[in-house]
Amino acid sequence: MEKRVRTDSKRRRRALAAASALLGGVLVLTACGGGDDDAAGNTDATKKSQADADAAAAKDASKARIAIQPKNGATNVGINSAASVTVADGTLTQVEMKTSEGAAVEGKISSDGKSWKPAGKLKRATKYVLAATAKDDAGREAHENASFTTVSEANSFIGSFTPEDGSTVGVGMPVSINFDKPIKDEKAVQAAIEVSSDSGQEVVGHWFNSQRLDFRPEDYWKGGSTVTLKMKLDGVEGAPGVYGVQERTATFTIGRNQVSTVDAKTHMMTITRDGKFYKKIPISAGSPENPTYNGQMVISEKFKETRMNGATVGFTDDDGKGEYDIKDVPHAMRLSTSGTFVHGNYWGADSVFGSANTSHGCVGLRDVKGAGDPNAPAAWFYNNSLIGDVVTVVNSPDKTIKPDNGLNGWNMSWTEWKAGSAV
Repeated sequence: MEKRVRTDSKRRRRALAAASALLGGVLVLTACGGGDDDAAGNTDATKKSQADADAAAAKDASKARIAIQPKNGATNVGINSAASVTVADGTLTQVEMKTSEGAAVEGKISSDGKSWKPAGKLKRATKYVLAATAKDDAGREAHENASFTTVSEANSFIGSFTPEDGSTVGVGMPVSINFDKPIKDEKAVQAAIEVSSDSGQEVVGHWFNSQRLDFRPEDYWKGGSTVTLKMKLDGVEGAPGVYGVQERTATFTIGRNQVSTVDAKTHMMTITRDGKFYKKIPISAGSPENPTYNGQMVISEKFKETRMNGATVGFTDDDGKGEYDIKDVPHAMRLSTSGTFVHGNYWGADSVFGSANTSHGCVGLRDVKGAGDPNAPAAWFYNNSLIGDVVTVVNSPDKTIKPDNGLNGWNMSWTEWKAGSAV
């Protein structure tokens, strides 16, 4: 009986201990829960305080939104029209643009205060820093800053073109553009160049190689028309990492329609104006050993007097000297890159003009030394010819001149010409 009482007593003590432990655990848990509630209360208070501060800051902030182009940190930026500042919901009050060395860039805020741009072209390979300030309707200021670097000469290309802006040229004058670096993306570059005529003629470009692009219509330009060239190459990637930098518009006028036909067999040149006979001049073309090219050739340069040395075009003697070296060739007009000219000749016998071909490939007209006689045939032709006039040679034993030897793309059919377009 005593043993059983002791056992019950032990059981009661164990139950009490378990209950005590459970109660302690509840108290511990309650204590922890009370700590989390305090922390949450503190966080909510902080968040509310921050929200109030943000609301106050937003209330005082300017509504003006400034946008700077190009983006901050940009590289290979164009030098013509890439830089600009605009503002929405406000007006610009100050814009400062400087080089990284501190040189100021002149610019002007528009009359409505909504935009700003530099007054002229930027320099290549230069870092610029731009800072802009604007105000909203309440007079609150907004500020924006950016820096960028323009494209370097090594990473840019330009195209030199002919004819000159504002010039008057003959009906055969193509627009010929020569790029200073090879173009890989011909389509992108050609698409950024537009050549048009107020005559309504279709004008198409033709790539002779990666650095030369010419434009012409199917037939000669209409006399009296105006041709416009627009180059929008700024920022155009012509090759990987190489960008255009030109924004240029040029116009030229087409003069009267003059085409001269040289018949190497009859030794005569017949000149037409606006499709009608105008004049005949006796000539001496290339000799049988050095015949003149056949084909349509465009006058690309004019020299009242120039030096001609055979060594520069491959005519040399056994000593390597030029077979001829004439320092004062009068009234010379270039027909090909390789050295074909129509020019005055004072050293040959008068009898050869109209009767024999004696030159090294040029077309010679009678002239006098010193280019002083305006009535000499060569002087008359020089004074009545424009750069861009066409001189066509027929009945020569030589081949037809290559289209890219000078400005002579007229020796390609229209189908062949259009096949060379990248657009």
